[in-house]
Amino acid sequence: MKSGKRAWIAALTGTLVVVGAGVVATPTVRAQPPQLQVAGGDILHAEGSAMAITIPGPAGPIPARSTRLVYTSNDTHGAPNTVVGTYLEPTQPWTGPGPRPLVAYAGGAQGQSAECSQSAMLAQVIRYQPPADVVFEYDIIAIYQLLASGMAVVMTDYHDFGVPGVHDFLNRRTQAYAVLDSARAALRLPGSGLGPDSPVIIYGYSQGGMASAAASELQAEYAPELDVRGVYVGGPVAGPQDFIARSDGNPGVAPAIAWVLNGIAADYPETRLVLDAELNDTGKAILYSSAGTCGGGLSETLVQPQDTSRWTTRGLPLTAVIDGSPELKWAFDEQRLGRSAPAAPVRVYSARYDEKATYPAARDLAARWCGGGAAVQLDADSTLPAMSGFLGTHDLAFFPSLTSSQPWMVDRLAGVPAPVNCAALP
Repeated sequence: MKSGKRAWIAALTGTLVVVGAGVVATPTVRAQPPQLQVAGGDILHAEGSAMAITIPGPAGPIPARSTRLVYTSNDTHGAPNTVVGTYLEPTQPWTGPGPRPLVAYAGGAQGQSAECSQSAMLAQVIRYQPPADVVFEYDIIAIYQLLASGMAVVMTDYHDFGVPGVHDFLNRRTQAYAVLDSARAALRLPGSGLGPDSPVIIYGYSQGGMASAAASELQAEYAPELDVRGVYVGGPVAGPQDFIARSDGNPGVAPAIAWVLNGIAADYPETRLVLDAELNDTGKAILYSSAGTCGGGLSETLVQPQDTSRWTTRGLPLTAVIDGSPELKWAFDEQRLGRSAPAAPVRVYSARYDEKATYPAARDLAARWCGGGAAVQLDADSTLPAMSGFLGTHDLAFFPSLTSSQPWMVDRLAGVPAPVNCAALP
């Protein structure tokens, strides 16, 4: 991101940026509990085009009519905001049970710049970021499968990609609202062939797994009119503090940890003075530079310390800083999943040796949902070995997770009773 754009972000949001030895900050203010002001999903602008999904398949590329949507939603405090998304209508017929379904697809992490938002990456597929990063839109593989089966897909960019503000990476409520309102917007799009009663599936992996999980938890209160038949939660991040704890020191994760802190600082003003005092110049510089980066992390690894104890004035890792600050602890706890049980059936997929979104955290989430009466199936995948680095178990697990997810969705659309293993979670 160019320096002028960084300054633009700072001026609008007050997010952390390096200013001499200090940080742009505002007086301590306690964030208020979410109070929803408007119902989201209203389309503010729709721009259609013909876009071909060109991943090779047994029947060749699947063409789809693409519509870029700008729609209303709510931020983490319940204030109205604006979100961008992409609706993909397949030319393939839907041959499954009932009317054509809509998949509200929650994409995985790509970065904190509008240049690597989900809609931008759908058009690029592969993006090179100098000097050494290549970002691949792996979600397009799952989207290809969905379109090939005749399912319509809507993919949100989440909050503040392409509009003023900071993408609040791994924010529970904002991501959930963006996903649910993307479904509302797609169902309201004239000429899509969908309607208010069309069945909906929510689907996501990694960051998208957290977003789809949060959407499942909040759907009954936020968007009860949606006919959600099932929710697929793949490799979920149970909360950003868990992610930081597991990722700290691993190669290539410094930008993602910085994305979390940038989002927390933007959403919760009371945390900014704490971070200003706790982060040293190195930590502040990492947050500043990461605000304009796409995923990958290799470029940043060449110049940035990955151990967050080297980011702080007292030499403490970030998890200790968070635990020691009531303001930060409250803000991070607000993002933790498992607060309420989903109304729709849920399938949770987790690789046992996932190094970022760990299996014990996924199992604990499933157990919490089971305890709340949800219909949960936990799939524990032991086939992948423990790997870390730029291509670890978490990244590789995305691909086997695709194998059984689509048949599970089709069964939910057909009204087949959802499998549940709450009584004996693996």
